[in-house]
Amino acid sequence: MNRRTFLAATGLSAPALWPAATPLDFQGAPKAKIAVLATNWGFQGDIHAFCAAAKKEGYDGIEMWWQGDPAKRKALFEALATHSLKVGYLCGGHQPEFDLHLKTFESSLKAASTQFDEKPLYINCHSGKDYFSREQNQKFIDLTTETASKTGIKVCHETHRGRMLFAAPVARRFLTQNPDMRLTLDISHWCNVHEGLLADQKETVDMALQRVDHIHARVGHAQGPQVNDPRAPEWKSAVDAHLSWWDAVVARKSKNNETITFLTEFGPPDYFPTLPYTRQPVSNQWEINVYMMKLLRERYEG
Repeated sequence: MNRRTFLAATGLSAPALWPAATPLDFQGAPKAKIAVLATNWGFQGDIHAFCAAAKKEGYDGIEMWWQGDPAKRKALFEALATHSLKVGYLCGGHQPEFDLHLKTFESSLKAASTQFDEKPLYINCHSGKDYFSREQNQKFIDLTTETASKTGIKVCHETHRGRMLFAAPVARRFLTQNPDMRLTLDISHWCNVHEGLLADQKETVDMALQRVDHIHARVGHAQGPQVNDPRAPEWKSAVDAHLSWWDAVVARKSKNNETITFLTEFGPPDYFPTLPYTRQPVSNQWEINVYMMKLLRERYEG
């Protein structure tokens, strides 16, 4: 059985869609000011092709890792200018050793907050590691708080598995101890870590929502950080839960006349579920991210 026959037989080729337009569920006040960015994660092509594709779909900008290589940075700045796109940067370390990890993070953060043709919308941080001590991870927060104060750039810590804010109760302790700490909400990770839609941790989630400046619009579930297709009816409860969390952030930002940034971040294989043996994704990553972008615009911009 080939892939097309398999998809047709299982009903995956044409998923029944639950209504994408659900603005009546959004109880915020005036229509929101949002900026929706595209991810280059999984994109096959150079930075110019990526920016051209993002602009064609109607994105406001892109999010990608800070480019340490001068040639890649030059190409990025040229592509952004050519296509009139905004940018948000990712910064983080990768080494298992704390000292080296922190040094890499600090270098990347300093460069991303000072070396640019146009000021970024924000800097999103993959902060620390889940196995670093509380005192070690605190150093990442201290660095970002200082950087945000000096530069005026929003610097946000992502709620991400494997990182400092991998779990809701851990994040709560850091938020309580650091009143200036700001978040990138990728709550799909917490759904996975805590094996549910977090109804039992509402107080902690509500606290986190008050600190969010940027949202990664991926939908997770109890057994994974990414549903296979948010349009499929079996994921309606997960999608609704994520929309309710995003609604709360958008309502707060709208009340304060602030812009909220979103990244549509459904990822490629192996984040994306695949068919066995062929490893072909069961849905189209780019198509789903564009769907999410349009859903956000319809829901919050009207």
